[in-house]
Amino acid sequence: MGKTLAQKKRQWLKERDYRAEYESQEPAFQVARALIAARARAGLNQEALAKKMGTTQSAVARIESGRNLPSMKTIQRYAEATGSRLSLELLPA
Repeated sequence: MGKTLAQKKRQWLKERDYRAEYESQEPAFQVARALIAARARAGLNQEALAKKMGTTQSAVARIESGRNLPSMKTIQRYAEATGSRLSLELLPA
């Protein structure tokens, strides 16, 4: 039996280039986690949220994927549709 994905990830993170690329994606993943949490708090699935936003379920899935950062306008629409208030915070490094 081969290694699990978690085992492979731990191994890959030991490689400097992989780790740097992985860490560079963290802001997008933080946004994705926050969006998904807001949708869960609102008790909505992706399809219901899409209807409230006037878009498609596949568009919501792309927004939540973490592959690309959505625009502030899209995040604001998402927040309104989930009954959330958008707040941006910049913290010291």
